[in-house]
Amino acid sequence: MQTNLSDQARQLPRADEAESILRACVHCGFCNATCPTYQLTGNELDGPRGRIYLIKEMLEGEAPGPGTQQHLDACLNCRACETTCPSGVNYHALLDIGRPELERQVPRSRRERLLRWALRTVMPRPRLFRILMRLGRWCRPLAPTALKEKIPARVVAPGRRPAIKPGRRMVLLGGCVQPALSPNTNAAAARVLNRLGIGARECAGAGCCGAVDYHLGGHLDDQSTGLARAKRNIDTWIEALDQGAEAIIPAASGCGAFIKEYGHLFRDDPGYADKARRVSEHTRDLAEVLAAENLDALAVHDNRRLAFQCPCTLQHGQRLAGATESLLTRLGFDLTPVPDAHLCCGSAGTYSITQPDMARQLRDNKLNALESGAPDLIATANIGCQMHLSAAARTPVRHWIEIVDEGWNKLKVEG
Repeated sequence: MQTNLSDQARQLPRADEAESILRACVHCGFCNATCPTYQLTGNELDGPRGRIYLIKEMLEGEAPGPGTQQHLDACLNCRACETTCPSGVNYHALLDIGRPELERQVPRSRRERLLRWALRTVMPRPRLFRILMRLGRWCRPLAPTALKEKIPARVVAPGRRPAIKPGRRMVLLGGCVQPALSPNTNAAAARVLNRLGIGARECAGAGCCGAVDYHLGGHLDDQSTGLARAKRNIDTWIEALDQGAEAIIPAASGCGAFIKEYGHLFRDDPGYADKARRVSEHTRDLAEVLAAENLDALAVHDNRRLAFQCPCTLQHGQRLAGATESLLTRLGFDLTPVPDAHLCCGSAGTYSITQPDMARQLRDNKLNALESGAPDLIATANIGCQMHLSAAARTPVRHWIEIVDEGWNKLKVEG
């Protein structure tokens, strides 16, 4: 695509990267075929090609308006378009470059600024989030439906974690909201890894991966806050790697996708480029870790039929489509087919809060597809997807590592 950035746009920190991405696009439109929002609206500007044009026009000096903001806000950043694109357009990076500039030129309403500030204040702080969730559960019966959906009525207790024994070690990421919404996920991961001879614990110095601030805030300052959170994690994990940890394991695929981007995000930072690259290279999804191991110790007994919801951050962000499904089949689970498995469920980080109508449509479509094979349970690999799908109160939704853990326990009890 022929591109001529304005003098002002050329002053942006990532101007050269934006120009390179724009020129890679041949506007073929293949991306629209797999874009969830384009499938819903049929509007060219609600597809990747249209959004690329909107960003291109802005960076070439044309003043954007509220319509531009509306169409870019409606993007899930699911990256299905990247999986489809024959030219390898790095769409999500262009979105990260274009959104702060749009935010600078088109001010948001006070209500929208307050909502985004609240999300960036609460979500990356696990203790604060946990306190608010407890208060929310007490008040849940009186809450309006839209808010009630965001507060799970019940949380599975984490259960006992195994003692760390001398030998192989890996690092788990606690994350932001997962400790409050699904504390058993990391506990189950620790138990499963222990059966494989791997000790796994969170590092006290690590926290939010930085994705919430980086993607939601819009302003460059907000992105800087996200990068500052990432630097704290990098410093903590480098120390753990130096002490012998084999890998960093985020149980939430959304965190995993962002941490694997650290190397790219800090490539020009002389103090963090090498450390960030090393952290990204040592970050593994749980399915990657288990797939490389002898799974004889994980024989399971579970007759329930599973439908696996492969999060966008797993199949498009980390390019691990089919990895978890193959692992679950290898472990003996009966998986049902899922039509249009490439389409987003509508969670997309904070999207279900900032774009509730579109998110609800996408959720209902995804549940219809997941339930088409009559599963007993839906398995996923991301806390956001788990909570969003569970909010519909249809088929139960769990993280797949919890189901593996339960299946082994059933075998142990029945054996």
